[in-house]
Amino acid sequence: DQVVHDVATQNLPVVFCIDRGGLVAEDGTTHHGAFDYAYLRHVPNMVVMAPKDENELQHMMKTAVQHNGPISVRYPRGVSLGVTMDAAPQVLPIGKGELIKDGTDVAIVAIGVSVWQAHQAAERLGQEGVSTAVVNARFAKPLDHKLIADVAKRVRYVVTVEEGCRMGGFGSAVLETLSESGVNDVTTKIIGLPDWYIEQGPQDLLRERYGLTAEGIYQSVKELIGSTPATAKGRFTGVASGSHHPLGDEQGS
Repeated sequence: DQVVHDVATQNLPVVFCIDRGGLVAEDGTTHHGAFDYAYLRHVPNMVVMAPKDENELQHMMKTAVQHNGPISVRYPRGVSLGVTMDAAPQVLPIGKGELIKDGTDVAIVAIGVSVWQAHQAAERLGQEGVSTAVVNARFAKPLDHKLIADVAKRVRYVVTVEEGCRMGGFGSAVLETLSESGVNDVTTKIIGLPDWYIEQGPQDLLRERYGLTAEGIYQSVKELIGSTPATAKGRFTGVASGSHHPLGDEQGS
């Protein structure tokens, strides 16, 4: 009610600062920020954004304060990346992403803290002859439809990466954009969190378990393009025996 009735229906200039976006480690199952992309991006008038690092965060905070309508910015728990900070925050154009690296074989479209992991994976793929583009979406809503469609038209595979739930989240928004733009000749994959409550654990361990590290993204792309066969050794499938899906801290134990 607070988001839709009190703010969005009236198109009020309210900033939603979403702390602990993504995996939050020892805070536990109840505190992982997995669902905000999915439940906010369908709300009319809402702008949904997430920075790749602390420098972009300062620009997004400036953007949020200046925006005349409801807007959210999500940022993770943990230390900053240590990037160089611009002298002063600037207003970002709403709905405009950033092409970090161009490519002609694969496009990795990422948002938030997953952008740099995607970039590292792309660098490794490039060393093996797989030309890989990296897009920093910045906005889950509105998406930069033109940038994403233009990049997708130059490649054979499109992979999305988000530290949020796969169902209805950022990756789903990218697939909608590809469909609406008539880009139907690419193979796609969404990398994100599965449809259950994530267990407690260190961020690094959980990111590794759910394929959200540079290594995990690299392996997912390699499997997608068929360069290497998928192997069960050392890989977490996320499925318990039978039809039972583990709940919360029952997982991974």
